Amino acid sequence: MNTSATKPTSGVNSRIEGMRDMEPADRRAAVAAAAGIDATVQAALSDEAALPLAVANGMIENVIGTFELPLGVATNFVVNGREYLVPMAVEEPSVVAAASYMAKIVRAGGGFKASSTTPIMRAQIQIVGLADPFGARATLLSHRDELIEKANSKDTVLVGLGGGCKDIEIDVFADTPIGPMVVMHLLVDVRDAMGANTVNSMAEMLAPRVEEITGGKVRLRILSNLADKRVVTASARIPAEALTTKALEGAEVAKGIVEACALALIDPYRAATHNKGIMNGIDPVVVATGNDWRAIEAGAHAYAARNGRYTSLTTWEIAADGALVGTIELPMALGIVGGATRTHPAAQAGLKLLNITSAQELAEVTAAVGLAQNMAALRALATEGIQRGHMTLHARNIAITAGAAGGDIDRVAKAIVAAGDVSVARAKQVLGRA
Repeated sequence: MNTSATKPTSGVNSRIEGMRDMEPADRRAAVAAAAGIDATVQAALSDEAALPLAVANGMIENVIGTFELPLGVATNFVVNGREYLVPMAVEEPSVVAAASYMAKIVRAGGGFKASSTTPIMRAQIQIVGLADPFGARATLLSHRDELIEKANSKDTVLVGLGGGCKDIEIDVFADTPIGPMVVMHLLVDVRDAMGANTVNSMAEMLAPRVEEITGGKVRLRILSNLADKRVVTASARIPAEALTTKALEGAEVAKGIVEACALALIDPYRAATHNKGIMNGIDPVVVATGNDWRAIEAGAHAYAARNGRYTSLTTWEIAADGALVGTIELPMALGIVGGATRTHPAAQAGLKLLNITSAQELAEVTAAVGLAQNMAALRALATEGIQRGHMTLHARNIAITAGAAGGDIDRVAKAIVAAGDVSVARAKQVLGRA
């Protein structure tokens, strides 16, 4: 696996100089040129209505309109030797800028490395009313091949693509508030789908046969969002000198990042905020590609507590040569087929902008963005503090809140940042409206 390439292998150049100083139309043109996307995709990424009301009306119930979020593009990402322009739909200032800047620093060490497991999702079948739960477990296991074959008859197309139900697992809960309970898990390779509809359909189809085999009553037949067999790992190795700032040597910055992460590793109060910062990077990519960000959130936080104590999803270390090494590991149930990824024009455009070829590749890039976002937060906390950079980028929002419009937005934003008072009151003073 090549991780040192700086020339894109996908025809994309994720280094776009001066993006922050461009107007939206110019940014869009620059991104289109760098990614080689056509006019149709550009239109779906534009400020025009990307989601027609007629399409929205078919996606959910009781539709009355659409709700828009800013769509930005994170630059500078190199993952496994390939360059990526990453779409991010998010309302919070500093997220896109922070991810892009950290990705630029990580390039000095060859970019991000990432890997992922086979896209296995779980469906759970809950069986109650059993006098002999351990006997029921043994009986179900004796029917393993039959149950797998029956599940796969539900989706022969998936099986033809190399996916399908691969195995079953069975847990016994001998003592619950309602008595003994058995839970059978279907382990399904969903290929490039998120997989919820597939595994739910398999579980529902098997329920009557499971009741026949066990003599019990099936209640729940539903996927689990703790996709602990569909895990992605991403890492970055940054030379200490690449972390040097005007005020601090790179080695001191690296040490500060490691020490800041240490608190998240041992303290759930810090870990909750630490992991929220990671999801600041992950969720916008999930949203921009039409995936289920609630499922990703649920799986990530459950995984962070899998050993009985909630902890950090990342680790940061100093290598023997002084380099800063960061890693992230979490479940990542993303799809590139089905759902909103195939009905929302902007989601389709986001996938084309990324130029990915599989759900696993999308998961690996998304995890790298999460690691970059975490690095940005820890770097800020370990050096200047989180508010300085965040509030500088928040200044435009403050200016708009104060009533600025058009060219006044940038003028007011720059003035309040220069004054060191990023507040609505100060912005109104600059506007002459206090």
